[in-house]
Amino acid sequence: MRFRTVLFDLDGTLMDSGAIILASFRHATSTVLRREVPDHELLAAVGGPGLREQMEALDPEHAEELIEVYSAHNAGLHDGLEPCSGVLDALDLLHAEGRRLGVVTAKRRATLALAFEVLPELRRFFEVTVAAEDTEGHKPNPEPLLLALERLNESAAGSVYVGDSPFDVQAAKAAGIASIAVTWGRIHSRERLEREAPDAIVDSVEGLLGAL
Repeated sequence: MRFRTVLFDLDGTLMDSGAIILASFRHATSTVLRREVPDHELLAAVGGPGLREQMEALDPEHAEELIEVYSAHNAGLHDGLEPCSGVLDALDLLHAEGRRLGVVTAKRRATLALAFEVLPELRRFFEVTVAAEDTEGHKPNPEPLLLALERLNESAAGSVYVGDSPFDVQAAKAAGIASIAVTWGRIHSRERLEREAPDAIVDSVEGLLGAL
């Protein structure tokens, strides 16, 4: 077993949520700012700093209103959430092998709870979850990953973080753990992930299992 501890990002890694994230960003910016923002700008910081930081980057003066409009719209779309293809079977296999599994996400705790309420079959695999409120620092800061390891009583050696954003790779490196970037989230391009030089980049769940 190469990695005893496997930590996962949530959006675009375990949940196929890229489309609803983009839809909510579009709704918030058009409603609050009364202008269209290119999709690549809306998605550029997804998976890294928390929602507040993302909205402040778009328009600091209207960040609070952007958060409120985004969150209300996004919550209304959660009923349509699905796990990423093949993820449940992969988690079932990893769990059966005795791996320690956790989720480290930039989502707020309430939004994480909503996601697991919609997808209870996903929640049961994880011994630990770390959400935005749990740490002062956020990805690419390593603090959330280090907290997850602390709660599991595991070390960086033999641990890996699986995510779909460049911030996931950066956070893993800063925490001293291995990183695997997945491309199926379609939020960030493969080229952008490659620039971060993760330990592996995979395009399928089968590829992920092979890398673990």
